Amino acid sequence: MPTRAEIECWLTDMDGVLVHENTPIPGASELLEHWRSTGTPFLVLTNNSIFTPRDLSARLRASGLVVPEESIWTSALATADFLRTQLPGGTAFVIGEAGLTTALHEAGFIMTETDPDYVVVGETRNYSFEAITKAIRFIGRGARFIATNPDATGPSTEGVLPATGAISALITKATGKEPYVVGKPNPMMFRSALNRIGAHSENTGMIGDRMDTDIVAGIEAGLHTVLVLTGISDPAEIERYPFRPSEVLDSVADLLPDEPVESEMPEGI
Repeated sequence: MPTRAEIECWLTDMDGVLVHENTPIPGASELLEHWRSTGTPFLVLTNNSIFTPRDLSARLRASGLVVPEESIWTSALATADFLRTQLPGGTAFVIGEAGLTTALHEAGFIMTETDPDYVVVGETRNYSFEAITKAIRFIGRGARFIATNPDATGPSTEGVLPATGAISALITKATGKEPYVVGKPNPMMFRSALNRIGAHSENTGMIGDRMDTDIVAGIEAGLHTVLVLTGISDPAEIERYPFRPSEVLDSVADLLPDEPVESEMPEGI
């Protein structure tokens, strides 16, 4: 694994690393500015497939973080990129929001409710019994089953919400078919992100707050991994797993370069 001194490019999770419930985590804005000012290639990764990169960029800006849309890589984009390589110009029945449908359209896919090649399930706040029933029937007739991410729940101000993994499990129970999951912890999402910025695993780091997605996928992709303790993981959580990140830091603020110390010696000494 590369050391931090060898890192030239960065991938970073969003929630729990840069923001927490729309509030920037201390040090996040400064780190993003440091990357931009030094020309360091980076991507912000998220398993959230609801929003397009433009939407997410605007939401982050409203929180005080400047992240250009081209520097955001979602599970929806990774899914569309994967499907384009599998079956160019294919068809899909989609359960999801604009982030997913837009990505698939831009990848050349056709949305259909007539014998689709794929059923693609992503994040949405409007799951319908009718749509889930159609997905089950299409899969039963041979459509291939894809999910953008495995997360069973998602956060909200009122508490947890059922997410992609929960709906996928319902469809699996009814069909006996497991989905192929493209998003984290599948290292494929990291490899597609590396391709997006022309980076290599030998000189790229991954920052995350989850051992079971960010860190394990980063390790499997051969990246330098940094776990920050501003999200869901704590030292006790780390001990539950048989693998370890390259570094454990309190927050992304610890990745900022040390300020040069100005000399207090009088001039001429």
